[in-house]
Amino acid sequence: MGGESRYEIAQNAYMKIVLHALKHKSSAVNAVLLGRVSPTNDVVEITDSVPLFHSHLGLLPQLEISLILIEEHYAAKGVNIVGYFHANERFDDYELSGVAKNVGDHIYRYFPQAAILLLDNKKLEALPKGKDRSPVMQLYTRDSSKNWKLAGGEGSSQLVIKEPSANAVLLDHISTEKWQDVVDFDDHLDDISKDWLNPELFK
Repeated sequence: MGGESRYEIAQNAYMKIVLHALKHKSSAVNAVLLGRVSPTNDVVEITDSVPLFHSHLGLLPQLEISLILIEEHYAAKGVNIVGYFHANERFDDYELSGVAKNVGDHIYRYFPQAAILLLDNKKLEALPKGKDRSPVMQLYTRDSSKNWKLAGGEGSSQLVIKEPSANAVLLDHISTEKWQDVVDFDDHLDDISKDWLNPELFK
């Protein structure tokens, strides 16, 4: 069902997960994507993201707690979990991990157009050298045989950033080391005064 869905990610949701990955460059990191299906054109609008973990990504208790808290918070706003973001530990690793597929499968049960976004380190590294406006991530959706497949050739036309200048803004944040301010669930579980909603991040 999700094979030909189109996805549009808001600038802040996009930058938050890329900055989270940059904060923990030597670790695998993950996040969930929040949004809704547009009533007018069936595009999945990813309006926000919540960075999850940078250690022990596969630990179920923490994952389940975080998903429940996130679902409860966003349900009141009419927004649901629509996908999952993953960055692999190794720079050159473009395989979708078992953890990513498992979390993706879980989200798919509730949201059949669920997407998995995988960080593309080569595109991220090349950002300062060019004017690329496409997301620095690969889009995976579930096909009819229930396998996660890379969408399209590059998946580029099916996934767009809502604001065309997002990569330029992202580069500004990278130059000021904005990633240091990103709070994920790992940080919150260590110190509950740290807010996983990151309300001040782009103020």
